[in-house]
Amino acid sequence: ICILHDVSVCLLASACTGIDNIAEAITLLELNNWDLVAAINGVIPQENGILQSMYGPPSQSEAADAAAGGAAPPASSSSSSSSPPSSSTSAFCPFNSSTSSSRHIVERQPRMLNFRVEYRQRTVELVLEEGSAVGEIKQILETELGVPVSKMQLKGWKSGDVSDSTVMRSLHLPKNNSLYVLTPDIAPTASTSKNSALQDSLNQNFLLVISHREAQRDYSLNFPGSRTIQEVKRNISDLTNIPVRHQQWEGWPASASDDSMTLAASGISYPCHHLSVCRRSSTANAQEPTEEVYTYVHMISDSEGDDFEDASEFGVDDSEMFGMGSSTCRKSPMMPENSENEADALLHFTAEFSSRYGETHPMFFIGTLEAASQEAFYGKARDRKLLAIYLHNDDSVLSNVFCSQMMCADSIVSYLSQNFITWAWDVTKEANKARLLTMCTRHFGSVVTQTIRTYKTDQFPLLLIVMGKRTSNEVLNVIQGNTTVDELMMRLMGAMEIFTAQQQEDIKDEDEREARETVKREQDEAYRLSLEADRKKREAQEKEEAEQVRLEQMRKEQEEEKEAIRLSLEQALPPEPAEEAGEQISKLRIRTPSGEFLERRFLGSCKLQVLFDFVASKGYPFEGFKLLTTFPRRNITQLDPESNLLEAKLFPQETLFLEAKE
Repeated sequence: ICILHDVSVCLLASACTGIDNIAEAITLLELNNWDLVAAINGVIPQENGILQSMYGPPSQSEAADAAAGGAAPPASSSSSSSSPPSSSTSAFCPFNSSTSSSRHIVERQPRMLNFRVEYRQRTVELVLEEGSAVGEIKQILETELGVPVSKMQLKGWKSGDVSDSTVMRSLHLPKNNSLYVLTPDIAPTASTSKNSALQDSLNQNFLLVISHREAQRDYSLNFPGSRTIQEVKRNISDLTNIPVRHQQWEGWPASASDDSMTLAASGISYPCHHLSVCRRSSTANAQEPTEEVYTYVHMISDSEGDDFEDASEFGVDDSEMFGMGSSTCRKSPMMPENSENEADALLHFTAEFSSRYGETHPMFFIGTLEAASQEAFYGKARDRKLLAIYLHNDDSVLSNVFCSQMMCADSIVSYLSQNFITWAWDVTKEANKARLLTMCTRHFGSVVTQTIRTYKTDQFPLLLIVMGKRTSNEVLNVIQGNTTVDELMMRLMGAMEIFTAQQQEDIKDEDEREARETVKREQDEAYRLSLEADRKKREAQEKEEAEQVRLEQMRKEQEEEKEAIRLSLEQALPPEPAEEAGEQISKLRIRTPSGEFLERRFLGSCKLQVLFDFVASKGYPFEGFKLLTTFPRRNITQLDPESNLLEAKLFPQETLFLEAKE
């Protein structure tokens, strides 16, 4: 019933205001909490809704007949209705009962907007055309307030800060608007203390403790003073799944009569204020819209009760205008049912998305949800990103608008590409939805799965913002399809702020961990090098000891060999002759390098070789020493060893000395 009511209201608003863009009509209704009268009066105000017949002004009788036709239902109806409000009769052209087939043309005057601008203790009221730019307001305020445009900040816009060149028609503003001026470069005087307090409160944070009565749950939410009541209600709509138009509040002060008011100006308690919200009863929701629809249907129909002129006369089906056409009317579904390969299903989804809404769209990750999570969460901390999971449903009235105007907006596409890994899935088919729930349970837990189950078809599409943590993955936000580009961007940026704070902590932890690991690696490397040096030192020492042992062994062998040679030479020497021997005796005295003297008697006929063998037997081999005479100096070792002592003139006695060869 609610969906049919919303569709009917939207069709009526589009037909009554002449707005062909259904998305714009939906936006206007959202800005006015789906109050049809307020939305239409905002587009065609009473004072400017001049409706004329194409044949000239109606006669008095025609006007009377038209008034009667607009005030009561057709004769075929069994019920009666009271006269419509004056605002409605002036905003719509009545049909002449006698000429039901004639057309009426709406001659629309420029729509005028009322602005109430507050600056410190002053209030300026302005009236401008909807086609004017924001900068024109500042120029008028410069004259009225004496504040240069360059030092002026105009705040209070529902869509956030806007540039001076922005045309107010693009902001979809209501007829009455409240703004305020900030001049941070101009110091306030004592006379402006009251308004300065208001400006200070705009920068303060208000804690709203909001009790959801049906769920018996309390939400403690912090909002800046510059946040409007309307924005608070939209945020509560995201938390409680209660649309703004169905919310029933308790606890707002009497001064908070306009949803466009900021929290600072609404009169709520600081720093904490308690509120409660619940869903309006279905009886009230069903009765009031029915009366409005009934009244306006007869206001725009002729007196004979002809049917309302629908879009089928122009070759457009109503369901196609709202994106509600059945899946059988489309060339192909967004995603095939029961696809075995998730990558193939996402390739089909991307191709179909491009064919429907154009090539400008987020770059969807091609792969499993697990692979997308790995790509987003499990790299280096500096390279991690948020995971945006887009859930599409072709049966939702919001899908076409959300895809064409939100997901394909250049700013959204650029922001998602830079900061998110975007993964998509189509839940139009029950099999695909069940498969998604299984994947979500495996990767994010049953809480996320149950959350997705609670959303109804008309609340899709959904955009889940998921952040990876050390031990688990956390869903930061669930963005429904009934949003605007600016609100979507704000919520993406809000999630990005939370992620950036967590990322900085992760980067710090990762840097500290890497520093610890680097120190440990350096210590391990130093320990390894120390062990290697000890090993080499030990090996060198062992080698040196082995060499010493070898040399010692060689020395011993050489000494043994020398000793053997010496003994053999000593044994081979002829016996020393006695002094009284009859033969010629040569007495030789030999001084060694150590200063000792060797003395022996030899026969004069002994060969020099015997002398050399004697010297060698005493440890001075012929190869290492030379035997010299004192004067004249002669090298006896150079003489022929076969010559005798007499021939060498070493008779009867001689003193010789040994000298090592060079």
